[in-house]
Amino acid sequence: DTVIYEKYFDGYDKEKIVPSFSMAKSVISMLIGCAIDDGLIKSNDEPITNYLPELKENGFEKVTISHLLNMTSGIEFNENYYNPFGNAASVYYGRNLQKEISKLKLEKNHKPSFNYSSGDSQILGLILESSLKGKKISEYLEEKIWKPLGMEYDASWSLDKKNGVEKTFCCLNSVAIDYAKLGRLFLNNGNWNGEQIISKEWVEKTTKAENNLNGVWYYQNHWWISNKEDMSFYAQGILGQYIYLNPKTETIIVRLGKNYGKYSDWDNVFESIAKVK
Repeated sequence: DTVIYEKYFDGYDKEKIVPSFSMAKSVISMLIGCAIDDGLIKSNDEPITNYLPELKENGFEKVTISHLLNMTSGIEFNENYYNPFGNAASVYYGRNLQKEISKLKLEKNHKPSFNYSSGDSQILGLILESSLKGKKISEYLEEKIWKPLGMEYDASWSLDKKNGVEKTFCCLNSVAIDYAKLGRLFLNNGNWNGEQIISKEWVEKTTKAENNLNGVWYYQNHWWISNKEDMSFYAQGILGQYIYLNPKTETIIVRLGKNYGKYSDWDNVFESIAKVK
């Protein structure tokens, strides 16, 4: 609840908007938890085709919301960021995300296993949008999290086109202090100054290292687990954006930037800082 250290470099300051990149994946997980609390989504064990029936022809009735959250959907998706013709480029630069998602297929000899995929995160966004029945994901974020947490600055969420859908695999745009507040919400088990914003059970799913649905212990509910012993965990963006949380030492660290800088393993740096706190 106290800012111990805050520093900005190279023309950035407290008011500078910084893209989240894949930290947004952890935010869409928060909103899925809110939607379950609100009864908009019945369960994370439901088939995704309950909300996106058009994907039945792709055989996606085998895939549940939990599969998406743990990146074990078995959906073919090329996450190569350097291939201009790959899936990652298509969803990032494309102007019709629903059409791009409709092209996806299950892997041959489909067997769920961990495969980091922005496609899984975008499908989660389409499921959430379907459950909101006309309300935008950005509006739901504002209603459920941004206003209740008293965020200090406005945020935005990039769309595939004007009046289109949010790019929920990336592209939330905000400032460091408000990213830190997202961390504080999860550090306090979904509670914000006495108000339960997200159910404690949902946060516990995120911080319980286990092999979910043939997944891996270090990735749960669209968050990365840093340390199995103290259950520290973090949201991460492709260019070194982090919201790191250590429940044992009650530490939150936000690190943003245009690249990783000197370190490729910032989570280990954060672990060291948290231990001496």
